[in-house]
Amino acid sequence: MAQTVWPYLLYEDGEAAIEFATRAFGFREVDRAIGGAGGLHAELEVAPGGGRIYFGQPPAGFRNPREVGPTTHVFVLVDDVDARYEKAAGAGAEIIEELTDISGIGHRRFGCTDPQGHEWYFAQEIG
Repeated sequence: MAQTVWPYLLYEDGEAAIEFATRAFGFREVDRAIGGAGGLHAELEVAPGGGRIYFGQPPAGFRNPREVGPTTHVFVLVDDVDARYEKAAGAGAEIIEELTDISGIGHRRFGCTDPQGHEWYFAQEIG
């Protein structure tokens, strides 16, 4: 049986996080629910038929990494990292690592943070 890992990120403003991730990273929202206590849950697809990332907004008291310091680093393998870089930078993602070929591991990647402070790394396998 294939194993799959889907990270679950929490945000103070789930609506804004979902809007940014779809606009800046090209993710597609596939599900959203509001809990009885007011918390939000959404599932975003990285690519059609690809992995998913869960986004959540707890009902109260959660503070973003932008306030408490980096706590999450999400690594996403994509087909066209250059296009993802242009899309993310154009949407206002803070670039923390420029596009770089890393020959030792065979990746071309960049890093950025979203407006609420989660760190994202996007990479493409290269020969």
